[in-house]
Formats: sequence, structure tokens, C-alpha cells
Amino acid sequence: MPSKKQIRRQKIRYKIRNKISGNSDRPRLAVFRSNKYIYAQIIDDQKGHTIVSVSSRKVSADGTKEAISKEVGKALAEKAVAIGVKSVVFDRGGYLYHGRVKALADGAREGGLVF
Repeated sequence: MPSKKQIRRQKIRYKIRNKISGNSDRPRLAVFRSNKYIYAQIIDDQKGHTIVSVSSRKVSADGTKEAISKEVGKALAEKAVAIGVKSVVFDRGGYLYHGRVKALADGAREGGLVF
């Protein structure tokens, strides 16, 4: 059975997803955070395709989880800009815009994404 915290995050996720959606002009940058890793995808919701994905499991970086998250954001931005995606809609996935999620967003902005 899911905990109260998981149920709360799920409700927040549903509210966010009702408001934002990615298209081919501005795809959605979705974030998933586990206890150990962080994952980010750029998704075109109209077609139902993932355009680019990066995770901290694939990125070789040392340091704190926040520093690794920032590197994941930079790597995602580099891949996205290489295939022509410059502007995205940020989907924090029900997590607070703080810590690792904020670090990933900052890294994506430094890499060249606009949102």
C-alpha cells in the first residue's frame, strides 16, 4: 500500500500534468527522482514519444547528488540541442523545486535549454 507521502506526490503530479503538456515545438522535460538516482526525459506528448533521456546511472560524475544532478541536466541539454530542441516545458513530477530537481533544471539551463 502506498504511503501518505506517495499519495500526496501522485495527486500533485496529476494536477501538474493537467496543466502542462509537451508538443513538438515545446516538448516536456520530465524528472523522476529515486533515493539513489535521478532520471530526466524530454517527451513529445502529442506523439507519445520520448525524444531524449538521460540518467545519473549513465553520467559519469563524482560528488554530491546535487552535483551529479546538475551534470545530468547539462548532458540532457547537450543531447537536446544537438537534435534541435531548444525550448521545453518543465515537469517537476510532483517534487518540490528544490535540491536535486532544481540542480537538474539549472544544469539544463546552463546547457542551453530555455524554460
